[in-house]
Amino acid sequence: MIHAEPLPGWSGRFFHSQHMTFAHYDLAADATPLHTHHHEQEEVWTIVEGRVAITIDGDETELGAGDVAIVPPDTPHSVRVLTAGRAIITDYPRREQIPGLHART
Repeated sequence: MIHAEPLPGWSGRFFHSQHMTFAHYDLAADATPLHTHHHEQEEVWTIVEGRVAITIDGDETELGAGDVAIVPPDTPHSVRVLTAGRAIITDYPRREQIPGLHART
């Protein structure tokens, strides 16, 4: 398991199964927004606590505890943290490299 903060306010723990990548994030209320990007993996966002606004292919939706959003492969998406909270992000297939991932010292 890797512990890292790929963006300010996004404190995460990352690990892989045979076919998937998991990120468990603690989100600060003032976290830097996750820029619009896309990747080959399908991505599932599960909000455990707090609120985020996720934009998928131009459509923004607010998510709270217990809500889930599915980002299809190769689809532009971005995320803004609205309140402090926690989220689990699952990618399929595995993401061997996660951009901006730098281990905390």
